[in-house]
Amino acid sequence: MGKVDLSVIFSGGIISFPKIMPYAPEFNPGAIFSVAIIFLVSAAETIGDTTAMVSGGLDRDITTEEISGSLACDGYASAFSSCLGCPPVTSFSQNVGLINMTKVVNRVVLGLAAVIIVLVGLIPKFSALLTTVPSCVLGGATVSVFAMIAMTGIKLVVKGGLNTRNTAVVGLSVALGIGVIQVADCFAQFPEWAKTIFGTSPVVIATLTAVTLNLLLPKDLD
Repeated sequence: MGKVDLSVIFSGGIISFPKIMPYAPEFNPGAIFSVAIIFLVSAAETIGDTTAMVSGGLDRDITTEEISGSLACDGYASAFSSCLGCPPVTSFSQNVGLINMTKVVNRVVLGLAAVIIVLVGLIPKFSALLTTVPSCVLGGATVSVFAMIAMTGIKLVVKGGLNTRNTAVVGLSVALGIGVIQVADCFAQFPEWAKTIFGTSPVVIATLTAVTLNLLLPKDLD
């Protein structure tokens, strides 16, 4: 393990406030469409994260009100972050893994985590201190957390039933989501905005495939 570079901690200022509307507003149809698609994918991720969190942390099914609340928070936060020059925000799947590991679902704990994140954004020295955490520590935590996320997803799929319809939806979504981005020239004939949206993340293709198949495949397909 290497020595901690203290100069990194003391290199920043004391307080750093965000700039309100750092960019002049522009209404570009291509950019608006791209961000709208990205936010829809982000919303799908939020639904999955909250569903997995409730299932793994509270051992029950999520309610419609909880889904609506999580999507509303996503929307409000994204609208606010745009005023600070940030892209749409999203939920963090890592938190799902932590909740499944610890079974801690408490507003006080989550509130304290939010306060820490705000302090990291406002106090450069605090954020610089966190960058001194060794990569091996972060790597070890990441492996265990994402393993829990993967198992939670598998549990939700099994809970929904492994009939022909569900297997087709899940299997094709995963196969296309992972497979398409592995082909470098898959979107060579598409415009640049399409490459940015569909060719950089497996989540986009997997989400669109799952939603489309869920709408098209008959419900009684066994």
